[in-house]
Amino acid sequence: MEIFVDTLNGLVNSSGFMGFIADGGWQNIIMILISFVLFYLAIVKQYEPLLMLPIAFGMLLTNLPMTGLYHAELWNPATNPYFAPEYIEQAGGVVVNYVKEASLDYGRVLHEGGLLDMLYLGVKLGIYPPIIFLGIGSMTDFGPLIANPKSFLLGAAAQGGIFFTFLGACAMNLTGMADFTLKEAASIAIIGGADGPTAIFLTSKLAPQLLGSIAVAAYSYMALVPVIQPPIMKLLTTEKERSVKMGQLRQVSKMEKVIFSIAVTIIVSLIIPDAGTLVGMLMLGNLMKESGVCDRLVKTAQNELMNIITIFLGTTVGATAVAGNFLNPKTLFIIALGLIAFCIGTACGVLLGKLMYVISRGKINPLIGSAGVSAVPMAARVSQKVGQETNPSNFLLMHAMGPNVAGVIGSAVAAGVLLSVLG
Repeated sequence: MEIFVDTLNGLVNSSGFMGFIADGGWQNIIMILISFVLFYLAIVKQYEPLLMLPIAFGMLLTNLPMTGLYHAELWNPATNPYFAPEYIEQAGGVVVNYVKEASLDYGRVLHEGGLLDMLYLGVKLGIYPPIIFLGIGSMTDFGPLIANPKSFLLGAAAQGGIFFTFLGACAMNLTGMADFTLKEAASIAIIGGADGPTAIFLTSKLAPQLLGSIAVAAYSYMALVPVIQPPIMKLLTTEKERSVKMGQLRQVSKMEKVIFSIAVTIIVSLIIPDAGTLVGMLMLGNLMKESGVCDRLVKTAQNELMNIITIFLGTTVGATAVAGNFLNPKTLFIIALGLIAFCIGTACGVLLGKLMYVISRGKINPLIGSAGVSAVPMAARVSQKVGQETNPSNFLLMHAMGPNVAGVIGSAVAAGVLLSVLG
């Protein structure tokens, strides 16, 4: 009987229920409830379900006590440091001592980590987001951008939300309103690009402790593009501007598209090497598509590879949303600043569109400027919808796709700039 009681006590004490009773267990319960909200948004409202649902499930798994799937302490150099042995180097007759900075012990992660720790290596090592970009490139048509190179300006203007918000977050830190490091401010600001993989890529490099909060905010705002953008577009434009009909774009040749992929890779990588990873993989996917000689690879990149990486990326990013990282005032600032960044990015694109409307003497519809954010193709569809509400015969979709795909490149370049400065 005593053995039975001891066994029963052991089972009870090792169960997850005891984790909820322990100190801080209430925080896990709150995080699980938040994951339920994300399930609702993904399943019922269908807000970016392909990533929102894995993120929600990863958040659920990591906050169930005793599962051992993810260990946040393994990924924090402050709690898991190692130091390389000191060594001495003779430099100009002077003895110099070196000590390697605290870093992550990947060996310990491999030996002691759980399933999600192993999968998270793909995020930490910067593998998943570039592969997502490979898939995006294999599904993207840069023809509208090549046919109308001025779209590059609109895509660049829409990245203004990133840099204005970065400066704003830094100003908040200086005034004592918030406690953000420069790296955290940059990671929050990248939400304004409306590009989830880019936000995850930059945050995993600069501020991994904010990864869960930033990913949830980024994908939430991407899903809310049809709600957030139209009021800004209508506020900044007149009915006359919104009703402008644009001429048909010229046909772009296969050779132009092939040259474009190679040229953009070379130019961006030489100017901003840190953007080469994302832009290079984006253009590799597009080159495979446009060359017409890699059909099997294109199908794999568009389907199997993209889907597998999406599952791994979403689940592991959700797993980083542990209570200690998520339930703090910074999360509220991230949500607020992310929304501000997205709104400013939309406004910058529309305002440049208005300027181009004036310069072109009414030949360019300013609404296509809002598509300069990187939410492809949703932002372009919103431009089309708002334009048709004003003028039912208006067809802006292909014109808006130019700034839209330019925004994909622009957000990757913006991330490269921030990474080169702060990384």
